[in-house]
Amino acid sequence: MKTIPGKQRTLLLRAARKVMKHAHAPYSHFRVGAALITAKGEVFAGCNVENASYGMTNCAERTAIFTAVAQSGPRLDIRAVAVVNDQDVPCSPCGACRQVIYEFGPEAMVYFQGSKGWKESHITELLPEGFRLK
Repeated sequence: MKTIPGKQRTLLLRAARKVMKHAHAPYSHFRVGAALITAKGEVFAGCNVENASYGMTNCAERTAIFTAVAQSGPRLDIRAVAVVNDQDVPCSPCGACRQVIYEFGPEAMVYFQGSKGWKESHITELLPEGFRLK
């Protein structure tokens, strides 16, 4: 498992906190921000966007990844993802986000707040049976 340098982790957390303020969370009032860094060193961020039809809500992690694909193309290679929330509570990526992270970063490190402080996990720890159709 390859961790990223502390400077990059700090950059990701800062970007995630900044974009979290733009979250559209009128129903849960739970704002989430995520930022990723690619193998090329590009940083992309996203926030959660809720919808009255709650199943149509999009998580911050997927918003960041979809933004990266929209701006850079589908050959995205994620190295790390950081996730923050405005309530300072444990918040790891959901199952759908874990699979999407794996699709574009099967070696990615994920940083998030756990029950005992900040955690650093390899995506395969969070999604042991992730798959890709390549």
